[in-house]
Amino acid sequence: MVKPRLIQRMGAGIADLIWPPRSLLSDAKMDKPGTIEPEIWQSLAFLFDAGCHCCGIPLPEVPTPESLCPVCIAAPPSFSAMRAPLAYDDVSKSLVLNMKHGARKDGVKVFANWMLEAAPYARESDLIMPVPLHWTRLWARGYNQAAWLAQALARRAGRPYAPLSLLRRRRTPSQNGLSASGRARNVDGAFVVAGDVKGKSVLLVDDVFTTGATINACARALLRAGAARVDGVALARVVRPSAVDTPQDDRGKGPSLLAGDHDG
Repeated sequence: MVKPRLIQRMGAGIADLIWPPRSLLSDAKMDKPGTIEPEIWQSLAFLFDAGCHCCGIPLPEVPTPESLCPVCIAAPPSFSAMRAPLAYDDVSKSLVLNMKHGARKDGVKVFANWMLEAAPYARESDLIMPVPLHWTRLWARGYNQAAWLAQALARRAGRPYAPLSLLRRRRTPSQNGLSASGRARNVDGAFVVAGDVKGKSVLLVDDVFTTGATINACARALLRAGAARVDGVALARVVRPSAVDTPQDDRGKGPSLLAGDHDG
């Protein structure tokens, strides 16, 4: 009797012959899925050094493990901790957009490993869930890349995956080009809790963390529903200098420091 695992390996081998694995960051053929050429790998900006205790943004100096960045001091977020293994730049942007718009799942397991290294608290979470898409956007796209990441991370961390515990009840316009406070207003009240989160530690997963508006709105909904703690992790995060919004930025008359190709 042929074992299921052997059948799976044979199927994977045949698939690799028909569709050879490609690098996550180029069209180069690779020996196995989810790999990157060494010379390109070296160009990725990983964020495993100490930073803000809350949002994880790199800081010039980190006197203590509890040090906070100016933004988290001025406007403490609803989540307790947020981490990302990669800086969102011209290199990592390709990883994100290939997954988000190109439906590439071949790097998801590798990404989950990186995210677990950046956010080891995932192993202590009671529930791991993705930042949800509105059903109309999910139907149009056919998948939620944050759900791919959350499921892979939950498996890697050995924690429960709860994809339907948080829902987006209204479709929000794209966050692209909005200021920090504009992003916050855009997603305010957009999420509703549909599962039991009372007394539980929840980990939210997204592809990119920009200003934190989306994760923050999700965290507020979860805390109101009784969650004991809400943390977050993303594949990549914006690390450009940021500041608390001014009214001038809010009206769109000032330059936005936070424009991006994503919704976080």
